[in-house]
Amino acid sequence: MNILAIDQGTSGTKALVVGPDGDVLGESTVAVAPVARAGGAVEQDPQQLLDSVITAGRGALLAAGEPVGAVGIANQGETVMRWAPRTGRPLGPAISWQDRRAVEVTRELAAHAERLDALTGLPLDPYFAAPKMAWLRRQSGPGGVITTIDAWINFQLTSRVVTDAATASRTLLLDLDSTRWSEEACSLFGLDPSEQPEIVDCAGPIGETSAFGGKLPVTGLAVDQQAALFAESCFQRGQAKCTYGTGAFILATAGTQAPRSSSRLAACVAWRLDGETTYCLDGQIYTAGAAVSWLERLGLITHAADLDRLAAAERVGGDEAIFVPALAGLGAPFWSPDARGAWVGLSLATTRDELVRAVAWGLAAQIAALATAMQDDLGRPLEALRVDGGLSRSRMLMQAQADLLQMPVERYPMADATALGVGALARLGCGAAASPSEAVGSWTPAAVFEPQIPADEAQERLERFRAATQAVATLADTSRQDTS
Repeated sequence: MNILAIDQGTSGTKALVVGPDGDVLGESTVAVAPVARAGGAVEQDPQQLLDSVITAGRGALLAAGEPVGAVGIANQGETVMRWAPRTGRPLGPAISWQDRRAVEVTRELAAHAERLDALTGLPLDPYFAAPKMAWLRRQSGPGGVITTIDAWINFQLTSRVVTDAATASRTLLLDLDSTRWSEEACSLFGLDPSEQPEIVDCAGPIGETSAFGGKLPVTGLAVDQQAALFAESCFQRGQAKCTYGTGAFILATAGTQAPRSSSRLAACVAWRLDGETTYCLDGQIYTAGAAVSWLERLGLITHAADLDRLAAAERVGGDEAIFVPALAGLGAPFWSPDARGAWVGLSLATTRDELVRAVAWGLAAQIAALATAMQDDLGRPLEALRVDGGLSRSRMLMQAQADLLQMPVERYPMADATALGVGALARLGCGAAASPSEAVGSWTPAAVFEPQIPADEAQERLERFRAATQAVATLADTSRQDTS
């Protein structure tokens, strides 16, 4: 059976028609345009996002020229919107996962942070959905419902107001142990749990849609990063992947017992199948590909491929520069939304190329720090890191990643892990596969990067990076206290 797999992302929607053996038979991409404004605002047009899903889906079907038996849809996760539940009409723009304006909500609830972490597995941060939902309710007043955007898209496609358990676990409203909405958490944010969508499994019949032609069952739903974790066959505890897209997101499967992180990582649902929940630990860098685009706008590089060119360039100043990738705040383990990116350790000998290399090494160092925290929480080492996303094509970045991790980095062979993952969930959900491994199929890494620097050098680099990151976080906290 062929599957239509759709990944609705931050800057574009990708649709694939995937055959029974995993081959991509047709594909289509539609760009979408998030709008960033002063004060940490990042918004998107909900109708544009929905139209992109439909247009990309139809485009992939046209390119394939073959019928499909089911649909899977992956979503952005923490993006939220206000809408009219009877008509489905949007009542304003979508507030992107990148939006930081809800920091005022998290500051007010700081005394409840520990309790919310215990309930939901998530640190209190404006990155997650509930603070944005509470902020939006304050701004817009009564009327309408405020949900993650996937619930609205699911309603538009199937007439059902549902979200999957993995997406729900990204809100700060889900009881992580029961995978039900927490009345206590909803109350703290001033939200009504009865207005939240029904929570469903990630694989199974959701409803039918006619958006792509004839009626098709929707049988797979997932948040984007968990879909990629599924695609990369991270089914066992301790298996991990990192997606290098607009941001960089590292997830490690934690098993069937709900974890809590002593390292201030996010603990959330990886997927729920037939009512059984598999959990994961999650760490993130908010700007990865976005940081490279920033370098392009500054004129320091022409395109992302320059990272590999610079890897082979002569090192003049000794690469003493360190970059902290906090261009949109720091996530785990610092959770400092006011932090900003910084180059540290500059001298008169520092060159432009060294500044660029420092950005790549800074991204790799932050992922390595998160991987170390995951190992501590799991009580076991990660054996390898599977990688995907646009920046995973940079040999320089992937080699830096292997060097700092001191473990193999395995590049996923396909460019669209999220879409393939939700497609595999849809295949499982419609009964065309009997197990997750059968739904995903077998695959071989396109490339494997082994560490090329000794462990003591990697450790020294990471210690310098941690010191610089701590300084940036401390400066942000001090500045916030001075202005409060």
